[in-house]
Amino acid sequence: MLLNKTWRRRDNLESGAEIIEHKQGFSSGPVIRAKDLVVIKQGKTILKVEDISVFPGEVLAIVGPNGAGKSTLLTILACLEFPTKGAVFFRGHQVTRKNVLSVRREMAVVFQEPLLLDGTVRENVRLGLSLRGLKDDAERRVDTWLERFGITHLSGQMAHTLSGGEAQRTALARALVLEPKVLFLDEPFASLDLMTKHGLLKEFRGILEDSGTTTVLVSHDFSEVRALATRVIVLSGGKIQAEGTPDEISVDVLPKLKESVRPNLTGGWKN
Repeated sequence: MLLNKTWRRRDNLESGAEIIEHKQGFSSGPVIRAKDLVVIKQGKTILKVEDISVFPGEVLAIVGPNGAGKSTLLTILACLEFPTKGAVFFRGHQVTRKNVLSVRREMAVVFQEPLLLDGTVRENVRLGLSLRGLKDDAERRVDTWLERFGITHLSGQMAHTLSGGEAQRTALARALVLEPKVLFLDEPFASLDLMTKHGLLKEFRGILEDSGTTTVLVSHDFSEVRALATRVIVLSGGKIQAEGTPDEISVDVLPKLKESVRPNLTGGWKN
């Protein structure tokens, strides 16, 4: 594992964090930090992470084999569930059952399935704003994100008639129209065909770079990681096995990991 490079990478992120945070209005330090996480389900420990941080403006990819605990870690960081033990901090404040709803309002999550409601594309993109009572400037924001994802012409089309790529663009627009402090992506490109995925990844990378949105991505496809991520964590057996840049992980880390620990990754892993 690239422990030295990992810590240098983390130091670099921390030293540069203040500039990015100033742009996004964050205070100093990680946007999200979780410590001493333990998740036990049906008597089995499925996640045990001592310390993990998400820094402002970065795209953090979490990769690992099936059953590694990737999606569980994402749901904990997104405050969709509480760990059995440990604590999650958002912008320096511990997330509790009293403040978790207000914290969730600062986040957005996109899953592998778009989970669109019966209605038009525009109604789906506007949904989160309506649920959160964000009426001021709502239509302008909807128009902006329909245009950014190239689906303005689908605005009046019913969601159930969309192709897989169109539906996922709608789901991403619905998340980003909320202007979340942190965007969580749980394999949102996994069900797309290769050409659709390639085009959407290229556009989405530009959107993330322009918006500076802090993002956590769970993926098994290293082409997605290379296209989007600035930092990668390898998870296996519920524990962090390695951490580094996409190049460090694909070239130096993964080939050295035991086969039982190594993620079953596709799309751009250099051996």
